[in-house]
Amino acid sequence: MPPVRPRDAATVILTQTLPSGEPAVLMGRRSRRAAFAPDVFVFPGGRAEPEDENLATIAPLLPAEAARLATAGAANARLARRLASAAIRETWEETGYLIGASTAEHDRLRADHAALRFSARAITPRESPIRFHARFFLADGAALTHAPAGSGELTDLAWFPLAEAKKLPIFDITEFILGELPALRQEAARTPLFTYRNGRPAIRWFGPV
Repeated sequence: MPPVRPRDAATVILTQTLPSGEPAVLMGRRSRRAAFAPDVFVFPGGRAEPEDENLATIAPLLPAEAARLATAGAANARLARRLASAAIRETWEETGYLIGASTAEHDRLRADHAALRFSARAITPRESPIRFHARFFLADGAALTHAPAGSGELTDLAWFPLAEAKKLPIFDITEFILGELPALRQEAARTPLFTYRNGRPAIRWFGPV
């Protein structure tokens, strides 16, 4: 049987800097009844839907981020728009947070793509019955002061200091992202592609050395 084709997905790594100088990340636990990734902690995100392409926007992706998505994210301009909208929509639905200058009036979302920085890409194993081709976006959570409260799809939502986040029940890709987070937050960061070869993680890097 041929492998399942991965579905395009978008994930947001929302970060804050604690008074100690250590970064904190927003994560929540998926339901133990979930068909994919049950009972593990993840960043907000989900599948990019066709209607995300038509979501109203306040500002487009910055040119540098659109270029990075084209080269390291395997996403043309149309897909890049859908992924960016999905990232903001899923974060809003799952956490109640609006990224950047995004707005939601009468449940009508307008997305601020300019608040996103493309940071990583991952494809789940070929043998998985449910597969995703996920693009990870960094976003600044410094201005988010109220407690997260979303749709209930994620429970135990909280800002975790980086050291604590690494101790949570997480996937190997999440563990990798958390380990690379200080470097990924740099402006000239390289972009990793996290895949699997012969059942083992394989990482390829794009961008400046």
